[in-house]
Amino acid sequence: MKAIYVQIGGGYDKVVVGEAPAAAPQAGEITVRLRASSLNYHDFAVVSGMWGPSELRIPMADGAGEVVAVGEGVSEFAVGDSVVSTFFPEWLDGRPNVVGFATVPGDGLDGYAREVVTARATSFTRAPKGWSHAEAATLTTAGLTAWRALVDDGRVTAGDTVLVQGTGGVSIFALQFAKMLGATVIATSSSDAKLERLKALGADHLINYRQDPAWGETVQKLTAGRGVDHVIEVGGPATLEQSMIAARVGGHISVIGILTGVAGEFPIVTALVKQLRLQGVLVGNRRQQQDMVRAIDANGMHPVLDKHFALDAIVDAFRYQESNQHFGKIILDI
Repeated sequence: MKAIYVQIGGGYDKVVVGEAPAAAPQAGEITVRLRASSLNYHDFAVVSGMWGPSELRIPMADGAGEVVAVGEGVSEFAVGDSVVSTFFPEWLDGRPNVVGFATVPGDGLDGYAREVVTARATSFTRAPKGWSHAEAATLTTAGLTAWRALVDDGRVTAGDTVLVQGTGGVSIFALQFAKMLGATVIATSSSDAKLERLKALGADHLINYRQDPAWGETVQKLTAGRGVDHVIEVGGPATLEQSMIAARVGGHISVIGILTGVAGEFPIVTALVKQLRLQGVLVGNRRQQQDMVRAIDANGMHPVLDKHFALDAIVDAFRYQESNQHFGKIILDI
């Protein structure tokens, strides 16, 4: 069965097409015919060589498809079920118990840029009812990151105010989940056209951060000087200070992305004076994913998909991601 490999060190010139046969499932395992994956910044880091693999690796953490075989003792799934992968196959529930990416498919382990995979049943959950495989493939990384940040860590309730940054997968999911929970959403982007699309998804207030570099103060004005309850911080060092200005006293900031770098100055006085809570978020566990799927089933929401690429065109897909033209999730069709 076809698979995409990234050679040691990564880089677009080290992406090759190969074969990856799937063994028959043993006890506790299932075999899945994969139909879709979706691109995330972490996948880009592996494939592009930013954080290239130390050995030959099948990339991509997100995988969705249907079960084609079930091993002994598996009762959760049956042949024909639509499933979606989990980011941390060994973190099933409870507090974070993993460090780094050694157990993450597509990084420390072979991932889902392939046609068929056999894995432990706990490496997957059911997909939302009525979703296509392409839609389901958006949940593993981006969807669950947004869900955990708002629901498990942020404890968002109706009437809260949430700030989301940009139009990537995590931010759009956060907007959708926040509106599902009854929150007011303030959205930022450098594109007026993209801001209008965020408005159509339910954003209550819009800020073009390129035209308004002091957008933290603008958020304070929009909230009558109170600040937002929750910030989905995906920018990193260059946006964190404005996020802290935008937050209310005792506000919660989910530190998720590194789009502007991996290190920078930390405005500790602001953190102290405002008694802020900064929580690093690295996706989530299997139980959280199951909770998210149940909420989606109850609500009927669907993700925002951008452009589709064939599996063989994975490099073109990542180059498109680099162009920052996309709005929502980029899909690999398998």
